[in-house]
Amino acid sequence: MSLPDVLSRIRTAEARAGRLQGSARLVAVTKGHSLEEIRQKVLTHGNFPLGENRGQEVRDKVAEWTETAQGAPQPEWHYIGPLQSNKVKYLERVALIHAIEDVAQAETVARYAEKWGRAPGVLLQLHNGEAQKHGIAPAELSGVLAGVRATGLDVRGLMVMAPYGQPEEARRIFRVAAQRAHDLGLSELSMGMSGDFEAAVEEGSTLVRVGSALFGE
Repeated sequence: MSLPDVLSRIRTAEARAGRLQGSARLVAVTKGHSLEEIRQKVLTHGNFPLGENRGQEVRDKVAEWTETAQGAPQPEWHYIGPLQSNKVKYLERVALIHAIEDVAQAETVARYAEKWGRAPGVLLQLHNGEAQKHGIAPAELSGVLAGVRATGLDVRGLMVMAPYGQPEEARRIFRVAAQRAHDLGLSELSMGMSGDFEAAVEEGSTLVRVGSALFGE
């Protein structure tokens, strides 16, 4: 699909759910794709956030943009992958980290933020019940939220990943995450990928992470 096609489907899902148009933002997942591809398939249609899941790739793309963009401002970079402490140093230009799993990770980000003179916003990753997946157990969420806030970071919301190819279970997980975010007074919800972003929007997602639908597998 082209980016306008994806946006149209997001807007249609918003309408079905009775949501305001534009209340769900598209994060284009650009990992493994060149700046040339990103400009052609994403940025020609507007200034959309770009999601990366490798720290070194963020660093390299930021540097390449600086060298080639002739003074144009950097895109809004998001880090959407699992966070490794030794890779945080590469995330200076990232606006939002989607997947904080514990207080130790937040403390590392906060230490680097002091050096950078700026701090990214963060989301807490809620565990979805699959044994192999990352995330915070629901019973621990409020405690982790308090601990991460104590580092001084701005916790904006939650992120969750749904199981692949299970649409009914995905919708249930999205609904649970939305309720937990509401209960905690958090406004951002990073939910939904190429295969399930419409259901995520219908259940309240404010950030959908779409890659393969834009770039191909």
